[in-house]
Amino acid sequence: MNNESSTQINVFKVAATYIGTVVGAGFASGQEVLQFFSAYGINGLFGITFATLLFFFFGYTILVIGKALNVSSYVEVVRFTNGKIIGTIIDIIITVFLFGALAAMIAGAGAIFDQQFQLASLWGTILMAIISLLTVITGMKGVINAISYVVPVLLVSVLFIAIYSISINPITAADLQVSKSIEGAAPNWFISALNYASYNLVIAVAVLAPMGAKAKNKKTLLWGALLGGLGLGIGIIAIFFSILTNLDSVSNVEVPMILIASKIAPFIQLIFAIVLFAEVYTTAIGNLYGFVSRMNFIAARFRIWVIAGTTLAAFLFSQIGFSAMVKYLYPTVGYGGFLFFAGLIYVWIFKREQLKE
Repeated sequence: MNNESSTQINVFKVAATYIGTVVGAGFASGQEVLQFFSAYGINGLFGITFATLLFFFFGYTILVIGKALNVSSYVEVVRFTNGKIIGTIIDIIITVFLFGALAAMIAGAGAIFDQQFQLASLWGTILMAIISLLTVITGMKGVINAISYVVPVLLVSVLFIAIYSISINPITAADLQVSKSIEGAAPNWFISALNYASYNLVIAVAVLAPMGAKAKNKKTLLWGALLGGLGLGIGIIAIFFSILTNLDSVSNVEVPMILIASKIAPFIQLIFAIVLFAEVYTTAIGNLYGFVSRMNFIAARFRIWVIAGTTLAAFLFSQIGFSAMVKYLYPTVGYGGFLFFAGLIYVWIFKREQLKE
């Protein structure tokens, strides 16, 4: 996987890969936005703004470190930012989460097959496992290309549903009142936004770090991180308003955006379900690639077996269920990710000279 030829990484691919690595079942379904932002009413907008800034700053920092150190795995970035002891702890957290999130995405694919297509969830999990395996076998180039194709479709779909929903059903004082009865993912919007950015960047570092090493210059990384952060922010805002204006009906469903899409037209619901499946795929391949790249101590000739074995193990683990894993795994990892944030800030302040070209 590491012997592939050097790939031209442009601004669009950096931005699209960043967005595609972060979004997935939780994001595109609307469940994450509901719990981390819409639950705080209008204050959720402050949280979205804060999270967008964090995505830009920390995403850019990870990319630059990856380029400066010419890394092949995120573990080199973690050891550089947090030292050997704390870095090892964060490395374990990230490695476990990459595997867990991969299993969650495979489970999410099964949930989509079951709930939206009335097919056995097993077929969805098998399909997601197979296409993720085949994509990652092609290496970093295959991962980046696959994500780049899907991301624009997601953003257009989300914006369309958001604009349509708000135009026919504007936000009212009653909607804001409903938000007060929903328990958010954290005590307040500030901690919720910090936690949201944290656990998402814990996933993203696995792809951002080695991608930064492939970029031609820091300007490409700067604009890529900026557009990626803005893209994520715009997507979150669109989903935020869509949910807020339908809060009474979507607050207790597992896939809010599918329900909102169904109010427009059945075929729109079907199209968005397909887009949602594609977004689960982009996150799954990012997680699988990151986890396998961490196994760089295994000889290259065995790499394909590591990919296959990891995918099989994640498939078996996914049988626990999508919602159960997301509910308990994501916030816990988010708090653990605060250590990584602290290390990135330390590097930016005290080791910045080492990041210059």
